[in-house]
Amino acid sequence: MPSVAEQLNKIVDKTERLIELCAALQEENDLLKLESEALTVALDASKGKTKELEEKLRVLKLAKSFSETNEKSLDIKQKINDFVQEIDKCIVLLKK
Repeated sequence: MPSVAEQLNKIVDKTERLIELCAALQEENDLLKLESEALTVALDASKGKTKELEEKLRVLKLAKSFSETNEKSLDIKQKINDFVQEIDKCIVLLKK
């Protein structure tokens, strides 16, 4: 039967290994949190870009629909200018 001193040494060794493992897991957890935050930021940026492109597509479709009608070109240009101004206002509001 091992002595009390040997048993205590084994317990101390196992405790030290558990502390090291805990520290390694904590470090890994911190790195994963940073990666998650970075991916969240990238996802938000992608969503913003998608919305911007969808808005541009909507404007292009609208402009195309105007070109297919029989309205005068000056009226069409004025409507496009109005849309651009409205988009600019929206962009200013989004930046606030």
